[in-house]
Amino acid sequence: MRRLTLNRPAKRNAISNDLRIELYDALHAADRDPAVGVSIIRGAGPCFSSGYDLKSSLGEGRPFYTAGGDGTWSRHVADGWSRLWDLAKPVIAQVHGYAMAGGTELAAACDLVYVADDAQFSYPVVRVLSPPDFQFHPWLVGMRAAMELMLTGDAIDGREAVRIGMANRAFPEAELEREVLAMAVRVASIPSDILQINKRTVHRAMEFKGVRTATRAGSELQGLASNLESTREFFADPSAAVKNAARRPSGPADTS
Repeated sequence: MRRLTLNRPAKRNAISNDLRIELYDALHAADRDPAVGVSIIRGAGPCFSSGYDLKSSLGEGRPFYTAGGDGTWSRHVADGWSRLWDLAKPVIAQVHGYAMAGGTELAAACDLVYVADDAQFSYPVVRVLSPPDFQFHPWLVGMRAAMELMLTGDAIDGREAVRIGMANRAFPEAELEREVLAMAVRVASIPSDILQINKRTVHRAMEFKGVRTATRAGSELQGLASNLESTREFFADPSAAVKNAARRPSGPADTS
C-alpha cells in the first residue's frame, strides 16, 4: 500500500494547483507500481482539507488543460477528480477533523471513505456563492439528503456521513489510522487485476446511470452561478456577503 499525505497543515491542507499536481503524480506512480495494491489519502495536522486554496492563483499552473469560458474551473476540477475513479487501483480517503468544499470533493472521488466519528463534512459555499464544482451529492447520498445539504450548507459529522452514504464507516479518531490500515491490508490482499475489474464494475454501473453526464452538466450550472446577483455581491465584498448570510433568519417566519 502507499500512503499519501496532504502536507500543508499551516494552510489546513488547502488544495492548490501545486498540491493537485503532486497528488495526481503520486497516484499515477502508485497505479504503475506493481508493489502497490491500494493508496490512502490523508491530511497532516488538524484536518483532512479546508477546500480549495482561494488565496493561491487557481487560474494558473493547472495540472492539465481545460477549455476556457464559463465553468472552466468547475469542469477542470470535476475532470480531475474523475481521474481517481479511472485509476486501476483503489484509493481510500482517511478523513479526520474537517473536510470542506473541495476537500469533500476529493474524498467523494475516492473508492472507500473512512472517517473519524467527529469529523465534519461541509460545503458552505452553497450559502453565498454557487453549487459545488464536483456535484457528487445525489449520487452518494440520494435526493433528499443531497437536497438538504445543498439548500443549507450545514455541516454533518462522521457518523451522519456514514448514515447517509457519504462514507463507509466511522471510528473514534484515535482508532482511525489503525482501522484504515487494516482495511487497506484486506483490500490489497486481493490480486490487483481482480481489484481493477471489480472497481470498474461498480463505476461502470454508476456511469450507465449517468454519473459522468450529471457531474459534467453540474459543472456547467456551477459556471452559470457567476452571473447571479448574490454571486456578484460576494466577489465585490466577500466578508460582507458571509456576514449577511449568517444574519439571515434560520427559523420559520411568523405570518399569522
